[in-house]
Amino acid sequence: QVQLVESGGGLVQAGDSLRLSCAASGRTFSRYAMGWFRQAPGKEREFVAAISRTGAVTFYANSVNGRFTISRDNAKNTVDLQMNSLKPEDTAVYYCATVQPPYGGPNYIGARTGDYEYWGQGTQVTVSS
Repeated sequence: QVQLVESGGGLVQAGDSLRLSCAASGRTFSRYAMGWFRQAPGKEREFVAAISRTGAVTFYANSVNGRFTISRDNAKNTVDLQMNSLKPEDTAVYYCATVQPPYGGPNYIGARTGDYEYWGQGTQVTVSS
């Protein structure tokens, strides 16, 4: 069992940066590949970024590639999302999540909501024009 808590969201202007953090409880954090997703008002939850359990492999949605960076610190049980050059289209509630088993190898990543098992409560990011 894993509990996830996101933090770092807020209200910013277009072009600004934010760093989101996800803190995980449990003894098996390093077993999980992790992902960030977001859900804007009236829209489906969408994939943002993923990172393998070792942190060696990352993958991004086309809409954020080049602007966002996902990272993890297995010693601290955290996964972060650095968001630069924010756009109004980035406005959403952002969620972190752990992959569903089977966990795959050390380079495994998931890019679909169905690949993930445990979810945090989300943190709001609002980007004004």
